Amino acid sequence: MKYYVTADVHGYYTYLKEALEQAGFFEETEPHKLILCGDLLDRGSEANQLIDFMLELDREGKLIYILGNHEYLLIQCLEEIERGGVHEIASGFSHHSSNGTWGTLLQISGMEELEAYKNPSELVRRVRNSSFYKKLLPTGIDYYETPSYIFTHGWIPCRSKGFRPFIRYSYDSNWRGADISAWKRARWHNGIELACGRGILEPDKTIVCGHWHTSYGHSKFNQKGTESGDDADFSPFYATGIIALDSCAAISKKVNCILIED
Repeated sequence: MKYYVTADVHGYYTYLKEALEQAGFFEETEPHKLILCGDLLDRGSEANQLIDFMLELDREGKLIYILGNHEYLLIQCLEEIERGGVHEIASGFSHHSSNGTWGTLLQISGMEELEAYKNPSELVRRVRNSSFYKKLLPTGIDYYETPSYIFTHGWIPCRSKGFRPFIRYSYDSNWRGADISAWKRARWHNGIELACGRGILEPDKTIVCGHWHTSYGHSKFNQKGTESGDDADFSPFYATGIIALDSCAAISKKVNCILIED
């Protein structure tokens, strides 16, 4: 099977389409699937085009959708609005504004910001009844595994001791059986740091992840460029046991896509 793998599209349908075209996804004649390693939406303005495209791939049996931290943020944002938090969110005093979640809800609902602010229950109703919430989101999984690869968003669940910023992480051989809360935490992990800095790897496998900008790995572990300057390298990051894909699309204006056969 051929797997075209991407991550952290963040609402940029045009960038994803360009990446898939360059990788040969649309011309592929052999059995193939698209693996999205989380964070489909937030930040970009093409949420609805992305949702329609992903639903089409899902109907064709060509999509593996892995949940990221931004999928969780969308659910969390809806719950906060239901509890009366729309003023803080719409006013820009919430991480749901800076992370782009509020903008995504507006796109999905088709509502203007003032309209949504005045009638938050209608915003929530529209989003919960949308094709994204009712059809696409339920297809999401925590990880996907093949004989040689594991695909996830941040990293696999780890054991942890201590408190921020002094948390010590270690490998957990039972990560596949981790509970929902452990997977939610794992979606926020910096996989590049855990793999290359802490040595937390899955024996005899390569973990393909997103979430953390690849320029972090190129800068810290390859001494190549800076994390966010003009010389930042947002190309896929390869090291022992890891392939990281987050291109930081809002800055780099591109989405990474690689081809894996397994």
